[in-house]
Amino acid sequence: MKARYSLVVVGAGPAGMAAARCAAAHGVDVALLDEQERPGGQIYRSVDDSPLPDPTLLGSDYLDGRQQVSDFRNADIDYYSGATVWNLSRNREVSVLVDGKSRCLGADRIVIATGAQERPMPLPGWQLPGVMTAGAGQILLKSAAIIPPDDVVLAGSGPLLLLLASQYLKAGVGIQAILDTTPRSNRPRAVRHLIGALESASYLAKGMGLIASIRRSRVPVYKEVSALNAHGDEVLEAVRFNSRGQDHELPTGTLMLHIGVIPQLQLAMAADCEIRWDEAQLCWRPGLDQWLCSTVPGIGIAGDCAGIVGAQASQLQGQLSGLQCVYEHGALNRDQRDLKAVAIRKSLDKHLAIRPFLDSMYRPSPEFLTPVDDTMVCRCEEVSAGEIREIARLGCQGPNQAKAFSRCGMGPCQGRQCGSTVAALIAEVQGRKISDVGYYRVRPPVKPITLGQMEE
Repeated sequence: MKARYSLVVVGAGPAGMAAARCAAAHGVDVALLDEQERPGGQIYRSVDDSPLPDPTLLGSDYLDGRQQVSDFRNADIDYYSGATVWNLSRNREVSVLVDGKSRCLGADRIVIATGAQERPMPLPGWQLPGVMTAGAGQILLKSAAIIPPDDVVLAGSGPLLLLLASQYLKAGVGIQAILDTTPRSNRPRAVRHLIGALESASYLAKGMGLIASIRRSRVPVYKEVSALNAHGDEVLEAVRFNSRGQDHELPTGTLMLHIGVIPQLQLAMAADCEIRWDEAQLCWRPGLDQWLCSTVPGIGIAGDCAGIVGAQASQLQGQLSGLQCVYEHGALNRDQRDLKAVAIRKSLDKHLAIRPFLDSMYRPSPEFLTPVDDTMVCRCEEVSAGEIREIARLGCQGPNQAKAFSRCGMGPCQGRQCGSTVAALIAEVQGRKISDVGYYRVRPPVKPITLGQMEE
């Protein structure tokens, strides 16, 4: 590993691989750092070495990643797997842990392509063993061919939940039930965007196909689910909920939750990049220009960590970000860059046409954004929603001050799993906008490392 590169890309998902390949193809000196052992990110995890006897059950979109990973491996890129980036400064200094040793790299340009994380879905009992996210279930399926027992219950809303259900059915999993928490009030808002979504007709067709496969399987689907909670003394024993006014209880040892994804912003915030509240996607996202450049010179952000766009759009954003790096490097002039970008932008617009429809249709139910008082919001420090509401009534002005009141957000996840909920609860109690309440201030290390590793 050299001490300095012209471009350092963080993340080997669709956006990161595309940005690195684009820059390397124009002679730019590129290093790509990724925490996973194989390239592909979450969407293409283990795509070039699947443990599944029949990887086709994961779908054609997943298998399309094989070519992307192959092209990436054949490019002239210094690729470092198992590399944990634990800090990024606005001066483009990258602190990374590789093979147990910490190193500091300098870069002329940075592209952050760390992707998304699942939106926290806090509900009573979600800290019980047996409750996990749908994304975690998919990781187990892709990386280790592990499937859940036949009493599994899937709960939440969004395309990933439908996709996982379809994949499990193809793998022979006996799904006990799907609990759809999508509010009925979302439908009229989504219909307004349906005409625009027709530009992305292939996405609509895939979604209808997933819904049809679930219907054919005759898996019970409970609609308009509310009052959802996980019940058990020491481990998950049952799921209780209300569906269209009727209470239900299902005995189960495995509950998988999902209400969408939000951008991973820790590195962008560590580098002091501006972030803005996105009311359509109900999340924070970085402020970017048309070339995906952040407010910090030399730092670009592409893919789902720049705002949720999906795998194919992420790849196209990676290409745009890569072109900008090539232009700044001097390997292309402005006209050459703009000409190469025309077809990319046209394709990107087509893929993004579906987003207003999806964002409206699968807008999370308010009960999971501001859960009931007895819900454990910060599982690291065991702080409940009721405690957050109480400190908000005492005058706590935002998530950062909440740390002093309650230690909320000071555990190993450093606020990843509670930050959005804490801000929403404070905003609710004080009658303020979440954009005014703000988010946790990120400090290094953004990933847990030992003092001994930091001193290397």
